[in-house]
Amino acid sequence: MTDYILRIDCPDEKGLVHKITGVLFFNNLNVERTDEFVERENSHFFMRVAFSGDCDPDKIEDGLRGILPDSAKISLTAKQIKDVVVLVTKEHHCLGELLIRNEYKDLNFNILAVIGNHETLKPLTEKFNIPFHFLPASGTDDDARKAHEEEVKKVLIEYDYDYIVLAKFMRVLTPEFTATYRHQLINIHHSFLPAFIGANPYRQAYERGVKIIGATAHFVTDDLDEGPIIFQDVIRINHTKTAQELAAAGRDVEKIVLAKALKLVFEDRVFIAGNKTVIFE
Repeated sequence: MTDYILRIDCPDEKGLVHKITGVLFFNNLNVERTDEFVERENSHFFMRVAFSGDCDPDKIEDGLRGILPDSAKISLTAKQIKDVVVLVTKEHHCLGELLIRNEYKDLNFNILAVIGNHETLKPLTEKFNIPFHFLPASGTDDDARKAHEEEVKKVLIEYDYDYIVLAKFMRVLTPEFTATYRHQLINIHHSFLPAFIGANPYRQAYERGVKIIGATAHFVTDDLDEGPIIFQDVIRINHTKTAQELAAAGRDVEKIVLAKALKLVFEDRVFIAGNKTVIFE
């Protein structure tokens, strides 16, 4: 017996839940949980179904296409551990959190490799017996970025991964790179988006006198730090904190936000709907 996750998004119409679960019932499958949401503004339907049994996924998908609107998006996968490659620069807190969770299987994932544009985090990575690929970057102009990304692609092609996690990878990616790995790139941003986009967000927050700081995990798109948001959280601060103290507190938020976002993605709870997400927690 196998556990499956079925995800459907399509234009809304009457009877969709009945029709979908009916296909599963007809194939002698056991529905364990359903989550549904209708975005009323666009009359769009989202559904996640956890079910178990012995089935032919192609047969199930064919049955669903026969009763769903033509434009329906259907994803049917067996529950499985997600494989990831992590990209880093110098900051250790997010990578360290992921390496520990990977070691003790606290998340539904397996880190295949780490790629860094500095060697700073190589010793930490290798303590967990995970390959580290050092790919130095010579500059930040378009030609230098493209050249570096070509080297990254050569490493990525060596691995069979589901997602690429940017754990404080401090380089702006080209549109060509983000298009190649559309909906596979997940980033942690060190501020509460959309505020304080770009570099030095904690200095920006300090100079603005903010009373909360936070972090945002999101899918990466061509628009810097503006991809579909997966998870956010904040902590309260006050005027006594220096910019350095804000950054230290922010690092704690960042690593937890990234871990919570990855948990949602790796459990197939996230739908990307335009530039936002629908999430069944």
